[in-house]
Amino acid sequence: MRHALALMLFAPTALVAGGVFDGVDVVFLGELHDNPAHHLRQAEIVTELAPRALVFEMLTQAQADVVTPELVKDAAALEAALDWNASGWPEFSMYYPIFAAAPEAAYFGAAVPRDVARAAMAEGLHTGFRGDVEDYGLTTPLPEEQQAKREALQLAAHCDAMPEEMLPVMVDIQRLRDAELAYSAVQAFEAHGGPVVVITGNGHARRDWGAPVYLMEAAPGLRIASLGQGEDDVAPSGLFDVVESAPAADRGDPCAAFR
Repeated sequence: MRHALALMLFAPTALVAGGVFDGVDVVFLGELHDNPAHHLRQAEIVTELAPRALVFEMLTQAQADVVTPELVKDAAALEAALDWNASGWPEFSMYYPIFAAAPEAAYFGAAVPRDVARAAMAEGLHTGFRGDVEDYGLTTPLPEEQQAKREALQLAAHCDAMPEEMLPVMVDIQRLRDAELAYSAVQAFEAHGGPVVVITGNGHARRDWGAPVYLMEAAPGLRIASLGQGEDDVAPSGLFDVVESAPAADRGDPCAAFR
């Protein structure tokens, strides 16, 4: 796949049979976490792709290990088994259609547990990553321009309330999460073959500096593609193979508490 934004689609269209995702080994499906329409679109694509495995940014591997076809049949039981309400993610009802779209798939989790993130913040990425930091490119410093852009995004994401000295650390943790998604995708592909679908935020799905970069570093032979989902015809930041748009979610002002 080309490392570029190849298609801009402001209405969903066929992506699988004869489309951008046809014959791809790993497909990243980006989202804004609190937009229900984005999750419904992910579920539609998962239904079409019938992946051998699903990787979730929202699950640890321990959580993913409890998912079975029988459990997927019961939304309430699955939500309870995953202890979703304690996770901090949006309502499970948004994500359940994705599980229901592939009940027989193998499930993998790429979430970085809080204690692992704290250790990585204090001691370095090598303490938190499940894979080989060199194989996945985590030992390579980011270009200065990208580092600066990513720090600015972290500051904005935290309502300009993050201490400046914490910004490089937050960028490192995002890189760790990117690499964990890539690691889980590799594990899933090696165990089950493709296609593998990765459910994650747009920032991790972008091909210019998200999880696809680390996946290509570790497994350059895999064919990958990425979907970014925007709102109200505004594309998400970054490079994707396909960009779609949905109506914006009603989320209010997330920074109101800081004013």
